[in-house]
Amino acid sequence: MIDLRSDTVTRPGAAMIAAMTAAAVGDDVYGEDPSVVALEAEAAETFGKEAGLFCVSGSLTNLLGVWLHTPPGREVLCDGYAHIARAEMGAHGALHGVTMRTWTSEDGRLVAADALAMLAVGCGPYLVETACVAVEDTHNFGGGTVQEFDQLVAVSEGARAVDVCTHLDGARLANASAVTGRPFSDYGALFDTVSLCLSKGLGAPVGSVLVGAADDIARARVQRKRLGAGWRQAGMLAMAGSYALRHNVSRVAEDHASARALAAAINAVRPGAVREPESNIVLIATPEAPAVAERLKAAGVLISVLGPTSLRAVTHLDVSGADCVEAGAVIGGLLV
Repeated sequence: MIDLRSDTVTRPGAAMIAAMTAAAVGDDVYGEDPSVVALEAEAAETFGKEAGLFCVSGSLTNLLGVWLHTPPGREVLCDGYAHIARAEMGAHGALHGVTMRTWTSEDGRLVAADALAMLAVGCGPYLVETACVAVEDTHNFGGGTVQEFDQLVAVSEGARAVDVCTHLDGARLANASAVTGRPFSDYGALFDTVSLCLSKGLGAPVGSVLVGAADDIARARVQRKRLGAGWRQAGMLAMAGSYALRHNVSRVAEDHASARALAAAINAVRPGAVREPESNIVLIATPEAPAVAERLKAAGVLISVLGPTSLRAVTHLDVSGADCVEAGAVIGGLLV
């Protein structure tokens, strides 16, 4: 079975498992797990931030990042198909009283002027005021869209000029960095907080990190516990994250090559069926997408259904380029 449902399905390899089993552990709620402390410090340094917080998921790091900047009754602005708006179960409003207002984009691509035009500042008691602007890079539902760095700079500078905070949902920021060639520190300089998933393209079994100012991360640590998400002996999981940061960031470009091979194989059978991917996500439009996905499963290819007419394939370190060529031929042959 060739599993292209998501880059979250990766499993740790032998070297990562060896690192995990050698990890020193302690009680993280007491701040005594040395492997967690080391991961948080390494992530913060990588982004040029003062502190980091290890969490179970990217949804949690986003929830905490937006909460840090957005008091109840104020709003966060984001793209209409942003993960925080579409795929985090309404947690920002349900748990933190955050109002969310969205802009429209093409394929999730940020146009800073569109986002900044929506800022509501100094509205007195009449309108919901903007507290935070959140950007996603790469953009999941846009098909792995890599944000143009000059647009990130523009939205950051525009928000800071009116004292509005910024959060970067960098779940797949390693993929964006592989395309732009910019280090994580360049992104960290633009945003008040950044979340990075360790369990997607970087291949760790679980976890994400949130980085930001020391005072903000201290507040987020308390709120994480309040939400029931404090760790105890999490060092083995943290060590997998550290291994991922040290060894797997540089290899995500291989997944982009696999995605291009996948798209080319699909188009070889069905010319023009998919566009060339920017990173590791291939979106496939087809009528009766759920039925097509079932036929693909029977043929040995697992793929995600995004809607009645949309499928998504994601390449990762557990599928080879040859696997993707094989899967692409199968997908092309079964598309309606």
